[in-house]
Amino acid sequence: MLLSSNSAADHTPEAIRAGARSGAISGQTSGMAKGFAQGNLVILPKEWAKDFLNFCLANPKPCPLLAVGRPGDPSLPGAGEDIDIRSDVPSYRIFRNGNLVGEVENIANIWQDDFVSFLIGCSFSFEWALLTAGLNVRHIELGTNVPMYKTNIECISAGRFSGQYVASMRPMKPADAIRAIEITSRMPQVHGAPVHFGDPSAIGIVDVTRPDYGDPVPIREGEVPVFWACGVTPQVALANAKPPIAITHSPGCMLLTDIPDDDLMTGRFRFTVPDF
Repeated sequence: MLLSSNSAADHTPEAIRAGARSGAISGQTSGMAKGFAQGNLVILPKEWAKDFLNFCLANPKPCPLLAVGRPGDPSLPGAGEDIDIRSDVPSYRIFRNGNLVGEVENIANIWQDDFVSFLIGCSFSFEWALLTAGLNVRHIELGTNVPMYKTNIECISAGRFSGQYVASMRPMKPADAIRAIEITSRMPQVHGAPVHFGDPSAIGIVDVTRPDYGDPVPIREGEVPVFWACGVTPQVALANAKPPIAITHSPGCMLLTDIPDDDLMTGRFRFTVPDF
């Protein structure tokens, strides 16, 4: 069974999706299927899809789009072959009227024929580029989920959607942080360069040892916290907009795509804006 990033790093995205579909993988996906993009998920009724699309286009740092599905279609052809978005994410969150009402491992029984799926780039995708460059990624080292925090950085509002950034954090020595900025700035489809490093209080984080999502990681002597925009940001916007139903990934539990990270870094990948 594929249960951890250590055992799943060299598996294909298709194998990871199959593991999620069968229930063999039910936790966070950081470090899995190295070299392929991971995606955050938001599913909304079609009536809400245009506003959310505009919200993502207005906020490409926290919400860089990789793929958008057709209404009622659980496949995502732009993200890979044989995807069933109802089962291929390890864990889902269900929101009703902006409130989190549950977490499940499969959403087939609540799927609607007007649902539109949005896949948003994830910072897990650039972690292999950091590791390849010899930079440490603390939560992968520890086998835990990345720490994520609500911030005071305002998103640009669009229609019914508004809110503040959520940011993921990776502690690094200052020289490594500069190198990480150089590497991730070449990958805007998975959040690009950090939005902040140094004093967490400058972006509204009161206690960096207590993340709002994910797991805490130690910041060792000589290191600074480095913050990237995070695809959990839409969950804040959903709480504000209060659609009758919305579905997201559980924090850290991503869809593994067939999109090579190299395509993101070299600009070969292109997202096409859909017409609703």
